[in-house]
Amino acid sequence: MKYNIIYIHTHDSGRYWSPYGYDVPTPNVMEFAKKSTTFRNCFCAGPTCSPSRSGLLTGTYPHQNGMLGLAHRGFALYDYHDHIANYLKDSGFKSVLCGVQHVAAHKSTIGYDTIVGTKDKDLFDPVSMEKWDRDNADALCTYLQKTKSEKKPRFVSMGFFSTHRKYPAPDPSVVNADYIHAPFPIADCPETRQDMAGYCQSAHIFDECFGKVVTSLEQNGYFENSIILLTTDHGIAFPQMKCTLYDTGIGVACIVYYPGNHANGTVCDALVSQLDIFPTLCELEGLEKPERLQGVSLLPLLEKKSAAVRKEIFAEINYHAAYEPARCVRTDRYKYIRRYLAYDKPVLSNIDPSLSKTMLLSNGLAEKKGVASEMLFDLLFDPCERINLINDVSYASCAAKMSADLDDWMKKTADPILTYGARIPKPDGAVVNTLSCINPKDLDYEL
Repeated sequence: MKYNIIYIHTHDSGRYWSPYGYDVPTPNVMEFAKKSTTFRNCFCAGPTCSPSRSGLLTGTYPHQNGMLGLAHRGFALYDYHDHIANYLKDSGFKSVLCGVQHVAAHKSTIGYDTIVGTKDKDLFDPVSMEKWDRDNADALCTYLQKTKSEKKPRFVSMGFFSTHRKYPAPDPSVVNADYIHAPFPIADCPETRQDMAGYCQSAHIFDECFGKVVTSLEQNGYFENSIILLTTDHGIAFPQMKCTLYDTGIGVACIVYYPGNHANGTVCDALVSQLDIFPTLCELEGLEKPERLQGVSLLPLLEKKSAAVRKEIFAEINYHAAYEPARCVRTDRYKYIRRYLAYDKPVLSNIDPSLSKTMLLSNGLAEKKGVASEMLFDLLFDPCERINLINDVSYASCAAKMSADLDDWMKKTADPILTYGARIPKPDGAVVNTLSCINPKDLDYEL
């Protein structure tokens, strides 16, 4: 019998959960990790909301599948039949959506058989966000209980809006801003600690919802016949994280459970991409892999037959609030980033509004120059990616090889930058902020 596939995902969480060593109140995630395989070095294909999800859900890079920007701003997949929900439907699965999806402007576009949960609301209000997540967790639990005897395997996508901004006010019984540290590379000060406390509160809300779903999965027998994937889209929504190609932007949590997994209860340090999830699910389900897939199966890692399945991962940025094209290749030791924007200042509208951003703006962020067009980092000696070695002669051969590897990947995947140069066209009607725009909600759009 085929496994059910339960895909549980959050907004903007990076790796800031307790199984990754952070003092973030996520005990239910921790308990789940102890039963599962925790990938310590998993990376998304694009560190913004819709592009990252498109990579995981189609098994192709954003520039291949069409999701160059955000779904709610006018970007879309070229072909929604490439979505894993439809691939699995064609293979005999029932597809179920609950909560966030973020790869289509309208969830009905994707083609799920069943949509459960509450209607979309103004989720940028923290009170509405929390209620929406809790209501959807309840709705999914009800669905799981009512349908537990169904024989047809299911693909269930459960998307939480947490830990997207705006963050809820910290509950002192959960987190105290005086006794936490702002996440690197953000300066530690009262504003950033308060900001991080808000993230921790949002993570706590997600964790409670996740715990409820896991309990329902256990009580209704799904742990006996399901693959359960817990992940997020990209790094947390702080400056120098989300919408950057630093590890703080592309690094994601990825925790996988299935019955009989030889690697359950362990961590895996191998370099992996979220693009590897699609082919892994195909192998676990005994299904033929679509030819378009760009990832590799993680089964050799899960079966403890190999210590590695790939030598490098690739990631990209195109459109977020504003256009900021960039590409990167990362190995176990090195990271090479290439920016295509002739603009050496931070693209401010691609940084979510926050206490941390306000603090940095008040101290001159808008005037800060020096964003390099090429960057090379030796992650063994510089895991924080602070020292750009692109002009260091002792790293010249490394830089040349990684630049060539990036060029080769772009050619093999028909990257549109090779056709259009630094300006990939946006779809008609897509909403994009100007480079001078400070906040994404400002009505300062490209014509």
